[in-house]
Amino acid sequence: MKNWEDVPLLTLGIDPGYAIVGFGLVESALGKYRLTACGAINTPAGVRLPARLWRIATDLEELIGQFHPDVMAIEELFFNHNVTTGIGVAQARGVILMTAEKLGLPVCEYNPSQVKQAVVGYGKAEKRQVMDMTKRLLNLGAVPKPDDAADAVAIALCHARSSTSLLKSLH
Repeated sequence: MKNWEDVPLLTLGIDPGYAIVGFGLVESALGKYRLTACGAINTPAGVRLPARLWRIATDLEELIGQFHPDVMAIEELFFNHNVTTGIGVAQARGVILMTAEKLGLPVCEYNPSQVKQAVVGYGKAEKRQVMDMTKRLLNLGAVPKPDDAADAVAIALCHARSSTSLLKSLH
């Protein structure tokens, strides 16, 4: 029988947005984690939303084609105060989910407190605590930049840390 703990898992973490989509790729195996790549898909201000959404979809397809992740972890939508911005983010998130489905990439969704719990051990941790633990767990010299990429790396790390028990139960 195959030992699923030994199989590396490449998780694509996504911090959704329509101006900036943060991404982070974290490889995990045997309880160890390694940052493979991170960055952001940027769409230019002043461009119509449909064109921005198309750019997100095409750049994400290219990213998935380049790295071939096993799973996508994405943050659930959290409406703060600006509903107008939230609607744009929701539309971008829909395009991201559609792209994953189109390419056959499984998706797991996490809310902010789940990410904080998995990375820091406390669901109400402050953002700086999450970034510090992300840096420590991945043995990085600095927190990834931009902030959207750092958030995406934390989301990928959340999935990598919580998927171990899920993988055991699936196989």
